[in-house]
Amino acid sequence: MYKNKVLAIILGGGQGTRLYPLTETRSKPAVPIAGKYRLVDIPISNCINSDITRMFVLTQFNSASLNRHIKNTYNFSFFTSAFVDVLAAEQTIENKNWFQGTADAVRQSMRHCLRHDFDYALILSGDQLYQMDYNDMITAHVENNAEITVGTIPVTQKEATAFGIMKTNDAGTITTFVEKPPLDQLEGLDSEVSAEMQAEGRIYLASMGIYVFNRDVLVKLMEDETTVDFGKEIIPQSITDHRVFSHPYEGYWTDIGTVSSFFEANIDLTRESPKFNFHLRNKPIFSRARMLPPSKVFQTDMNGAVISDGCIIYAKRLANTMVGIRSFIGKDAELENTLMMGSDYYEDPEELDQQKIIPMGVGEGSIIKNAILDRNVRIGKNVQIIGGDHLEDQEAETYVIKDGLVVVRYKAVIPDNFVIK
Repeated sequence: MYKNKVLAIILGGGQGTRLYPLTETRSKPAVPIAGKYRLVDIPISNCINSDITRMFVLTQFNSASLNRHIKNTYNFSFFTSAFVDVLAAEQTIENKNWFQGTADAVRQSMRHCLRHDFDYALILSGDQLYQMDYNDMITAHVENNAEITVGTIPVTQKEATAFGIMKTNDAGTITTFVEKPPLDQLEGLDSEVSAEMQAEGRIYLASMGIYVFNRDVLVKLMEDETTVDFGKEIIPQSITDHRVFSHPYEGYWTDIGTVSSFFEANIDLTRESPKFNFHLRNKPIFSRARMLPPSKVFQTDMNGAVISDGCIIYAKRLANTMVGIRSFIGKDAELENTLMMGSDYYEDPEELDQQKIIPMGVGEGSIIKNAILDRNVRIGKNVQIIGGDHLEDQEAETYVIKDGLVVVRYKAVIPDNFVIK
């Protein structure tokens, strides 16, 4: 509907410290999710499903793997104007600074964006899990004669303290914006919501970090170099001078900002009725096409297990576990409430035997619970990794413990009989 009128700008986020150590070697949008995807695939797929096919992805930290993923995944016909390009922070004669915030990232990238014709800029986050038809939001933006539209989601009083909260009038115009208000300042910040949301106590409109800007308005706002963030500065300051509207969204949406939220979003996908559905025919999630063989499973008791392509599994038991591509799990191993990201390549068993190297994957007899195993990890035989609230936060050479979750680092080697519990 708005294919030739919209340019999408996907924000890759900063250093991603809250997702550390998963962001130790990669940017946030490049973090693997659901066994075979990357986080950036979510907003890109939402755009494609909305027939918005011109996209920039803005990033500056550890962008090599993201560049590689996008180059190998999103290749459109030469006979269309469609593209997905990465814009990494770059020094110029006029500016030698890194991105200082979300708005500053867009400001520094505007010279690339303005080479394209568009009426509306759709600004998205690269680390959220949701399915949305952006045409609905853009249509509302046009019908309201808005200059800025903010995607909002109704939240409860308890959740409201972690978001930017907006107060709207009867027409949907945003009249007040408060960034992460404490509980004692929430009075009067509630907005009109649907009866279903009201019944659930979700009466506060939180910013989703999704924005539609008229082109001329965005260009004008970017002239003020003192403003570096959309949520903290651009939106609150624009309320008095511009027509700023809320576009409420009542579907599933989660911000993958922390290790625990990332873990829960993945484990939820192993349940019978997950909140996010990868199996919708008319809303596919796109990712890199790999020529991998089907997975093989031998004598394994599975309940709530999601198995990606190219796996070889001899495990005794898998429960509420996400198994990533090319994973190997040895005999009598048990995985429960575990996210195993898989491997980037297959190994030659003869070479492993000759060099006496622990194979990538999980070794025989190992027990893994409440853990995240990053890509290319090597877990030896009879290892016990039992996460839980009984564990204190700590950081070691091969693993990190956060909020009771044990995160085994990228390419880490865990020797036989090692114990964390």
